[in-house]
Amino acid sequence: MNRIIFVLTLVFFLIISPFLVAQAQESADTLNVVDSQDFKDYWYSGKAEITSYKLEQARYGELHEGYAVLVFVTEDFSKSKQVKLDNPQSAKGDGVKVLKLNRIKKFDTGVYRYSMMDSVFTPVYMNEYPNTLKLTSSSQEWCGNTFTQLNLDDNGYDVRSFSYFESEGDQKYSLQKEILEDELWARIRLEPKSLPQGRIKIIPAAMASRLTHNELKVEIAEATLVENSDDSNLMDYTLVYDDSGRTMKITFGKLFPYEILSWEETYKSGFGPGAKTLTTRAVKNKVLISDYWNQNKNIDRELREKLGLEN
Repeated sequence: MNRIIFVLTLVFFLIISPFLVAQAQESADTLNVVDSQDFKDYWYSGKAEITSYKLEQARYGELHEGYAVLVFVTEDFSKSKQVKLDNPQSAKGDGVKVLKLNRIKKFDTGVYRYSMMDSVFTPVYMNEYPNTLKLTSSSQEWCGNTFTQLNLDDNGYDVRSFSYFESEGDQKYSLQKEILEDELWARIRLEPKSLPQGRIKIIPAAMASRLTHNELKVEIAEATLVENSDDSNLMDYTLVYDDSGRTMKITFGKLFPYEILSWEETYKSGFGPGAKTLTTRAVKNKVLISDYWNQNKNIDRELREKLGLEN
């Protein structure tokens, strides 16, 4: 009898074990990166990740040298006011953890400089908050200032845009709730598997909209995520837009913390007969982990040298 029970138990185990292994593997695969200890140690350390990039920016039918900086940091954000919370402990359910990206570009065109910056507030827990909550984008150069802001509400994105150009002027309009190109950078850092693929509806990058003088609208693009052809440790995420033909490719590390190594953006630059299809390129230079908001003394300027930023 004991032998029969043993044999039956063994047979049952052999039959059921593949299902148990598969279930365990499925649970491991679906475990959110943001719940891992590695994520918490890296992103909740009270410091920001600052990465500088060597930049070749397409503008006026030429490539101009400059630099870009990506600043990633986690913050407590107000869902109702859509601003950083001063006192998260007293927010009473209004707070949401976000991974904020500040993206800065500086480049010279002839005698004058462009200074551009985006701030993108993307919830860490995308299962609970699937859309970026806020985006601001500004550009300053010797001709004037421009500023664009998108705020998420129940109906979609409330857009406000301000420009010194008569044809653009001050605008206020709404966009349906779709993924933002500007949030893809945070999605890479949070969980690359969340990147949309195939034929997608998407709101293009605010900076690209400003440089091409195209109003932000929902567009169709082909999105792909593939292993980099030159390095199996890297991944390439590429967007190709139907209407404009503009392309964006971001190359990042395959393993956590999914570091962004470079990006390329191709579109027609310039106006009239002088317009040319050129590719903007940015390649990683230096990385600094720092509570930079406390490093504001003259002596702290040496940190800019560590980032390879001379001016």
